[in-house]
Amino acid sequence: MANDASTVFDLVILGGGSGGYAAALRGAQLGLDVALIEKDKLGGTCLHRGCIPTKALLHAGELADQAREGAKFGVKSTFDGIDMAGVHKYKDGVVSGLYKGLQGLVASRKITYVEGEGRLSSPTSVDVNGQRYEGRHILLATGSVPKTLPGLEIDGDRIISSDHGLVLDRVPESAIILGGGVIGVEFASAWKSFGTDVTIVEGLPHLVPAEDENSSKLLERAFRKRGIAFSLGSFFEKAEYTDKGVKVSLANGKEYEAEVLLVAIGRGPVSQGLGYEEAGVAMDRGFVLADEYCRTNVETISAVGDLIPTLQLAHVGFAEGILVAERLAGLNPVPVDYDGVPRVTYCHPEVASVGITEEKAKEVYGADKVVTLKYNLAGNGRSKILNTTGEIKLVQVRDGAVVGVHMVGDRMGEQVGEAQLIYNWEALPAEVAQLIHAHPTQSEALGEAHLALAGKPLHSHD
Repeated sequence: MANDASTVFDLVILGGGSGGYAAALRGAQLGLDVALIEKDKLGGTCLHRGCIPTKALLHAGELADQAREGAKFGVKSTFDGIDMAGVHKYKDGVVSGLYKGLQGLVASRKITYVEGEGRLSSPTSVDVNGQRYEGRHILLATGSVPKTLPGLEIDGDRIISSDHGLVLDRVPESAIILGGGVIGVEFASAWKSFGTDVTIVEGLPHLVPAEDENSSKLLERAFRKRGIAFSLGSFFEKAEYTDKGVKVSLANGKEYEAEVLLVAIGRGPVSQGLGYEEAGVAMDRGFVLADEYCRTNVETISAVGDLIPTLQLAHVGFAEGILVAERLAGLNPVPVDYDGVPRVTYCHPEVASVGITEEKAKEVYGADKVVTLKYNLAGNGRSKILNTTGEIKLVQVRDGAVVGVHMVGDRMGEQVGEAQLIYNWEALPAEVAQLIHAHPTQSEALGEAHLALAGKPLHSHD
């Protein structure tokens, strides 16, 4: 194959999702000659099959709930049903606008953009469309796809993945969701708002099991109030077709039937058949192994995003892509502190966190060195106006910094930015307590929680 470029690129990127395009944009900004290769659409999973479209569905569901509940606020409103064609038009319009903007941004940075399925052909080259693209450095950013279980075949009709769920042309009458993590509870929340009878099956003891246990329990309580059913602590055994849908059997003998089964057990890396192992790249269970600077064991190859075993979040991909670009441009970037990355589950109510859980803090610092405080949103004026309930939980090292902020309630995802600063700047409760928060706002609850932790509570009991 012939290199279609007159010179060797500084950086050839395989994959145009969050990590790949972030590296391309930052690399070009720093003067690197960049080639970006993508087989599908620029923006990857996040823009087209993940973050953006799922949140659009959730917002549509929020509006449906508000229409049902208008009388609570003295507003005469009625709910006449969900027009899925209209929902998809709205959702696709959001995605389309962002997609066009991203295409324009990549073009403006003079990045060589290549559409086609690429394959790593050597530690310094990628083959695509019968051409070879040579690079002084290669960045692997091929992302992830929905996973399933052995013997559980996703047919796209009765047994579906999140990809299928995002384009479903109807509101299912009933649904079983296999997996109570982020993807599972977000779909459960949106579908319940649309009118679906939802049951979540989670093999671990709690929903959103990666979160602080208090957040999980608060979400479970809220889901019970909303009528979202869930089975915890027993694993999936088999699924069978019925006359009208699917029957799911669990290891504890329980059975559930519904119109559709959504398999939401996580996402696996896209790496098979792409030449990674042949080039000598170290791998584990399909993931590419990389160090804190996203370097693989091959000197000329880096990897970012869902392809490596770090947090599967778009903003982590952005950060990792930027880190690689800056490292290659000769800067001295700081590795990502994954504990310091904000995490948000956009169900109703939202679950947001940054830092470590109480359980992890006790492991790291010792149980006697960990202090926690819970601030109920019932004491927050803005939350009362919005008719939302929940809590903010702070985890502190005794006489030291706040090492975990865990929040449950509507719009808590919008508060996690300040929480991120508190954690990453190793703030003391007394330092945060000095800051004046606007009233009435939900961010005020974060300030009041720190006031209480600093020993001078205002709108909360001693």
